[in-house]
Amino acid sequence: MGERFLRICSMSRFVCFAHDLLPVRTDPDVVVTDLRFGMIPVKLYKPKASFWATRTGIVFYHGGGGVLGSLKTHHGICCHLCKESDSVVLSVGYRMQPEHKFPVLITDCLVATIHFLKSLNAYGVDPVRVVVCGDSVGGGIAALACQQLRSKQDLPTIRAQILVQALLQALDFQLPSYQQNRNVPMLTQHFAFYCWCHFLAISISWESIVLKGAHLPMEVWEKYRKWLGPENIPERFKQRGYCQMPHAPVNEKAYLESSLAMSVMISPLLAEDDVIAQVPEACTVTCEYDLLRDDSLLYKKRLEDLGVPVTWHHMEDGFHGVLNSIDMGCLYFPCSMRILNVMVNFIKGL
Repeated sequence: MGERFLRICSMSRFVCFAHDLLPVRTDPDVVVTDLRFGMIPVKLYKPKASFWATRTGIVFYHGGGGVLGSLKTHHGICCHLCKESDSVVLSVGYRMQPEHKFPVLITDCLVATIHFLKSLNAYGVDPVRVVVCGDSVGGGIAALACQQLRSKQDLPTIRAQILVQALLQALDFQLPSYQQNRNVPMLTQHFAFYCWCHFLAISISWESIVLKGAHLPMEVWEKYRKWLGPENIPERFKQRGYCQMPHAPVNEKAYLESSLAMSVMISPLLAEDDVIAQVPEACTVTCEYDLLRDDSLLYKKRLEDLGVPVTWHHMEDGFHGVLNSIDMGCLYFPCSMRILNVMVNFIKGL
């Protein structure tokens, strides 16, 4: 997957290019405007109906592992959120890997979010009703944005976060959901590792070492066990098959290359208690057949333990990326609409 397609571009870039050739559906009830915040392309979605008061604002970060996805792949989702919740939606088209390495993706999202927060009046957004939202890697960015912007006195306070199948840690590839769903299409363990390597700019040849947990020394595993340990995951999620694997002795070279994974900019699940205790209430959505399911379960527990209100919905028939099937015609899965309805109802209830 990492090889260049026809010696022109990476396969991931070709997939994005091919997908973006498809026509984008329009909704007569939503006005969509293409903008740029500096170098960052964004799409602004506003309900067409006139409204005398300000609306809720939603900043949306798309998923795709940092190598796939675009403003177009999540256009239908943003249209639906805008129309059904009567909100102004800003979708961020951050620059991606492999051309743009860490921390470009994160910086783009934070810069776009800050710009939006400083311009709410121009977009008709109520400054006390701003929500950040994302799926997959976008969900992790939403969580990170809440952590990073929590104490910015010159910005409106983010009201809530919606984390859909969020990527929240990049250390442990042997959690129950990673074992149970390693070969489930859309996000296999191998593709997740491919994205991980591009994100950290390291060689994919470390895969077997990382999957055995040998990329970190034992003292690091012990330090984060209180947050990453499988004992923090409810027993019901271990019943489809789970074997707790002892971590192999550290490979020093792998540790030197991959130590960036411990940064909260990549693993917001690892933020300190005093940071997480200050983030806004959350709505989290997990899917049973999702490699990343347990990331959200672990983060949900941390939020709840620190007194942050959490609304949690689990889709027993869901898999990673199912949300995107909303616009896929015969490939549509009803689970995608249930997730969108969860998001809309949460926004309406704020």
